[in-house]
Parts: sequence; C-alpha cells; structure tokens
Amino acid sequence: MLDALLITRMHEEMTAALHESEGQLEIETSADGLMALAMAQHRANFELWHEEDNARAPQASDAEIARVKRAIDVLNQRRNDLVEKMDLWLIDKLEQNDASPLHSETPGLMVDRLSILALKIYHTREEAHRMSATEEHRLRNVKRLALLEEQRNDLAECLDVLWAEVLQGTRRFKLYRQMKMYNDPELNPAVYGRR
Repeated sequence: MLDALLITRMHEEMTAALHESEGQLEIETSADGLMALAMAQHRANFELWHEEDNARAPQASDAEIARVKRAIDVLNQRRNDLVEKMDLWLIDKLEQNDASPLHSETPGLMVDRLSILALKIYHTREEAHRMSATEEHRLRNVKRLALLEEQRNDLAECLDVLWAEVLQGTRRFKLYRQMKMYNDPELNPAVYGRR
C-alpha cells in the first residue's frame, strides 16, 4: 500500500521526464490510489518549484511577478489538498489503534517532503555537472548532493518505519488539515475587504 522506495523512484523518474519535456509531459499512468495521488502531488511541486524560479528572475516584470504569485497560491493549495487526500486515502484503508502513540507528521506530509527533496536533488545534480560553472561550484554541489541524498534516504526509511508501526498498531497518525486562509475569500481580509 505504501512503499517509500517506490515513491522515491517515481519522484526521481517523473522529475527527469518532466524536465526533459520542459514540463509539457502529460503523465499517462495506470497507477491508482495512493501512487496516483503522489504523482499528482509531485506534479504540483514541480510546477510550484518552477513558478517560484520565474518570480526570482531578475528580468521579471512587476506584472509577471504578480501573475506568478497568483499561480503559486493556486499550486500551493493544490499541493496541500493532495497531501490531505493521500492521508485520507490511507486512513480509509486502515483500522488504527487509538491507544497507540500519535506520530506528529502524517505519511502525506512525509511524501511531500520526499517530493521536494527529489526536486532539490535533480537541480543540485545539474549544478554539480554544469560545465559553465567553476570547479569550486561543482564540488560544492557534489557535497550538497550527497547530503540531500542522505536526507532523502533517511526520510524514506522513516516513512517505511512509520508505516510498519501503523500496520502493527504501535503508532498512529491523524489527518491534519492545513486550513490555508490565503485563497479563501471568506477568510482573507485582503480579499473580502476589497469587495
């Protein structure tokens, strides 16, 4: 049901495929359930990463930065909604032991962190091999890459341990709603105050 190795492989392969197609790749998948949600969530993180890069471009106009900011809000909402959907999907498949200790982070949030690490690893690997960069820059990124890969491997192992404990009934998790306010016209005074 939940396998961190499969998820990290999917993140790595999907990241490379999306970059090769410059984000235009339509992901055709026979995956369903959790993996389909994890793929959609990773796509949202991929798009979010690149929109944030667009906002940092020195030549970006004020109008472009405003467009990007609005796109970032939409993508962040999608990202968070998909994290919640992953957790709901898992919770619906489980009978958790309510007496077991509560884990502070949900599997969906851990998958989200793995997704972001996949993007960091991809871009750091690019920098470690960029021929137009200095040797010092490439070496610094080789070291960063090793740390990022270690962090990803540690987090993946922690996700597998959490999942094993949940299945054994010795650990549990709850759905934590993000309750983002910035996109809600009823909750954000910058929006409802201007009606």
